[in-house]
Amino acid sequence: MVTWLDWSDEAFASARQRNVPVLLLVRAHWCRWCEDLERRVLADPRVERLLRERFVCIAVDKDRRPDIDARYSKGGWPTLAWLDDSGEMLVADTYLEVPELVRRAEVVSDYYARHKDTIRARIAAFERERALEDATAGAGRGGELSLAIVDHVARTVIETADPVHGGWGREHKFPHAEALDFALIRWSQTGDGEMLQLVVKTLRGMQEGQIHDTVEGGFYRYATRADWSAPHHEKVLDGNAQRLHVYLEAWQVLGDETFLRTARGTIAFLENVLYDPEARAFQGSQDADPVYANLRTLDERRARGAPRCDGTIFANQNAIAASALLKAASVLGEPRHAERAHGVLDFLLRELHDPARGMYHYYDGGYHLPGLLGDQAYVLRALCDAVQHSGRNAYLKPARQIADAAIEQLASPGGGFFDTAYDPSARGGLRRRDRSILENSVMAESLLRLAALSRDPDYADTAREALASFASDYKRHGHFTAGYARAVDLLFHEPIRVTVVGSPNAPDVQDLVRAAWKPYVASRIVQVIDPADDAELLARSGLPAPRAGEKARAYVERGRESYAETAESSRLAALMARVERGN
Repeated sequence: MVTWLDWSDEAFASARQRNVPVLLLVRAHWCRWCEDLERRVLADPRVERLLRERFVCIAVDKDRRPDIDARYSKGGWPTLAWLDDSGEMLVADTYLEVPELVRRAEVVSDYYARHKDTIRARIAAFERERALEDATAGAGRGGELSLAIVDHVARTVIETADPVHGGWGREHKFPHAEALDFALIRWSQTGDGEMLQLVVKTLRGMQEGQIHDTVEGGFYRYATRADWSAPHHEKVLDGNAQRLHVYLEAWQVLGDETFLRTARGTIAFLENVLYDPEARAFQGSQDADPVYANLRTLDERRARGAPRCDGTIFANQNAIAASALLKAASVLGEPRHAERAHGVLDFLLRELHDPARGMYHYYDGGYHLPGLLGDQAYVLRALCDAVQHSGRNAYLKPARQIADAAIEQLASPGGGFFDTAYDPSARGGLRRRDRSILENSVMAESLLRLAALSRDPDYADTAREALASFASDYKRHGHFTAGYARAVDLLFHEPIRVTVVGSPNAPDVQDLVRAAWKPYVASRIVQVIDPADDAELLARSGLPAPRAGEKARAYVERGRESYAETAESSRLAALMARVERGN
């Protein structure tokens, strides 16, 4: 039987001692093909004997180790990456049947035995090149930031979309929530009906297609046909939370009751299947089971038994879920969703936050893998959302700690952020620190919002530098740059800021906050400043403290100019619309 080891110094030391290469299996907990490979192919006696005798075998979960997945996966899972004893990749495959895997293993093993010295010399040359690239990442590549970037991405989003069924992709059909959110923002600013039509077509296509679970709510990860049919039946936390957010926004815009029902069904799935009441946080995924998915009643499904869930609690995915639930609380007028979101954030800050190192990636009874950019970016964004939706400025303290740690440990010399912290003991592909345009965009957007909430412009300067570092090469990422365009747009189109001065628990303050969140607005900052607890923040805002007995007031502004103020919640939406039209 093959012994599968964790990615560790000990595993690679064993490869050096035995003078053999390494087989790295990158798998996903929810992946049916991964399970099939392990159960049927890797357990074959011929394969087992060959791997046991000629390789050191390492297995990692792609969700627990996104840093390894980003550097070794070959376009999907499972990935079989064949490495030397330092972790450098020789070749990679996806799913292989038994005869193919046997042939590949024999070729790799024989080649490695004959050419090990040549491989090491080549790797040494690569290491010198990588060290130079790492030291200058982003330098000299920055371009000019302008709204032309937003225009270009808007055209790309339309041109690359499926004109019949919506969404993007042919063989693998994903909704790409970032692109849908950007399309709604673009429509609200320009009145571009084509953008709104794309959003509606995509959301209706998904909810009417097989990718939508109409029995228990929520969505399967992706479809394999253009009409949203033939899905892969795993359900993942982040994908469902992102789709929930888009359906809520679309319901705000259009009032389409089917969008509201789909959003509520997605909430039901998150609460009934993925929520861990003991931890007060969400599990990462539910496994694929095509037979279960095709049962059309709850009774039939209960008789079969639900697919298992991965109990791992991931920081980035839970942050995305918390943001979506905060949105649901405001849009639906149901505070229980905000209470659940606060519970999730409290768990993340209690179990996975280190003020000096930032967020750890996942929890399984202990905390693991600190300093990944994705965790810092999404948790920072969720904390900014919590400040706005809850009136709790106390969340600004951990938000600033996370931002400061990321700037200190992940900043690239040329602008932007690396995806991992520097680790002198890293091996193989992990020696190379990458810069993800999506994660950098989320981080930049979060820093812009943190700058507005904390009244600290330094964060905005850092965000601008991060966005500028991608301005010369963003086009090569296609419609995946929608999140980047959204962040650039936020930089140029400052959000409407609604600041309510008063006690957060006072009924008149809560009325104003609810009114501020009720209409769809492309971008807004809503903040409650309590004169008693937030005296320093109030002073930085330049707004007056209310006099004794005076009702709470909402101040609506954009940029440096104050536009309007009111104590009447019924007038607030009209004032916000006037400010938005005026810009």
